[in-house]
Amino acid sequence: MAHVEIVQLLVSPVHRFEGRPGDGLPELPPADLVPTAEVRAGLGIVGDRYFNQPAHRDASVTLMAAERLPQSATGEADLLRTRRNVLLRGVDIDAYIGSTVFLDCGTGPVEFEVRSAARPCAWMDTTLGPGAQRALRGGGGVRCRPLTDGTLTVGPAVFGVRDAPDT
Repeated sequence: MAHVEIVQLLVSPVHRFEGRPGDGLPELPPADLVPTAEVRAGLGIVGDRYFNQPAHRDASVTLMAAERLPQSATGEADLLRTRRNVLLRGVDIDAYIGSTVFLDCGTGPVEFEVRSAARPCAWMDTTLGPGAQRALRGGGGVRCRPLTDGTLTVGPAVFGVRDAPDT
């Protein structure tokens, strides 16, 4: 187990990246950044655009390492610009694909099956700055299926691995 920090949580009720990246930066409401998020097993984050969506049940929550996040041209790099749900500091979450991991903010562990890479798209060059899409290859976060109900809170947390793939 490792002590980590949940830097930010994003719960967005709608998909904000519509149209083409060349159309310019879409509106990114700060209200989508929240201090706590309720996770439901097999469904996702309550209130998020992917909650209980059949096409996204196996990848309804995205986690990203803050250490991998490039700074934007404005100096502001956050989940509003990447559209990931959980920004972690202190763990290279991209290294855990195929594992079952947990985050415990003090109210009990929330388990996630880390299913696949959250590949960066062309929007990253618009939202974070030129070259961001390439810089995030192999470090754009992970897509997860929540296995247990629980609450995530911005601040200190414990990270652990319940099950790792055989290597």
